[in-house]
Amino acid sequence: MLATASPHLHAAAHRLSLAAPARSARLPLRRPLRYAPLRLRASAAAEAAPSAKEGAEELGFEEMAARTTRRYYMLGGKGGVGKTSCAASLAVRFANSGHPTLVVSTDPAHSLSDSFAQDLTGGALAPVEGTDSPLFALEINPEKSREEFRTINQKNGGTGVKDFMDGMGLGILADQLGELKLGELLDTPPPGLDEAIAISKVIQFLEAPEYSMFSRIVFDTAPTGHTLRLLSLPDFLDASIGKILKLRSKIASATSAIKSVFGQEVQQQDAANKLEQLRERMVKVRELFRDTESTEFIIVTIPTVMAISESARLHSSLQKESVPVRRLIVNQVLPPSSSDCKFCAIKRKDQTRALDMIKNDPELMGLNIMQAPLVDMEIRGVPALKFLGDIVWK
Repeated sequence: MLATASPHLHAAAHRLSLAAPARSARLPLRRPLRYAPLRLRASAAAEAAPSAKEGAEELGFEEMAARTTRRYYMLGGKGGVGKTSCAASLAVRFANSGHPTLVVSTDPAHSLSDSFAQDLTGGALAPVEGTDSPLFALEINPEKSREEFRTINQKNGGTGVKDFMDGMGLGILADQLGELKLGELLDTPPPGLDEAIAISKVIQFLEAPEYSMFSRIVFDTAPTGHTLRLLSLPDFLDASIGKILKLRSKIASATSAIKSVFGQEVQQQDAANKLEQLRERMVKVRELFRDTESTEFIIVTIPTVMAISESARLHSSLQKESVPVRRLIVNQVLPPSSSDCKFCAIKRKDQTRALDMIKNDPELMGLNIMQAPLVDMEIRGVPALKFLGDIVWK
């Protein structure tokens, strides 16, 4: 995967080192007239946006873009609230502000390709055209790993899932399953595989030199349940690996004589070392998720009672995981209008009730609240994402 992307990355890094003139991301000539009325309505919607709780820290885009050190932003919430559009627009905003940026989708139902109007499939880093600084996108491909799990028996311990698990320090588990003739258990991927793949990518971002050029990494996460499992996985693996290592030490004395006969002592010690290395990596990822200086989780919601209620529960769960949250995006807000149809009037009343919930909810009222208006067209392609980003990320 990295080898595939390296030529693009090296080229982008070379452009940076030469301080090449910035490329302008302009709307097509025929688009301004189409966007102009939307921009006016969006401005009116922004003026009507509810403010954060009095005394809460004002957090604008300048604060997000000001720091020179790498920062990670994770956008998540209920399914269907527009997380991908918000994540993609933030990535475009960062890139146009001089930050080489990577946007990563950890949602198995990827839509980054649709959002950027560009084929980003294949599980490799892909450059996004039309931004002032380098912008790359990555759709993590869990289906490929599922296929590797399904075909492990056919490969008889070959390089498929073995290499994948080795990359996460889990190769010994595949070996042990093979020795016990339990490979059929791998026909169905275990729960949490998608999250484990996402964790392995986070580890790569932390350690691999190929990713060092990116100063901003934006995660488009899966719906709430998957995201919470992703954030809690480092703790779970840390505890599980600890138990495995303790169990191994207990049975080592009983099997050492047999293992020495077959020459497997060194292999078992190497496996224990790999598990310990994985445990150390999980500690790094856990610390990253909870680092208020480098990481922030941004909740995305829409102005409905159900979505706001789920957002409040999500914030509560994130607090329990010690994940920093400071911002809430309310997407698809109806712009103000002097003349409403009956449907629009009812819809606006429902949205007003939901927005009032935010002001009074103890989980959400202290967050910095931003609004994104409901527009009459799809936000698709870099120009449209720039348009959205200029409204939301101010």
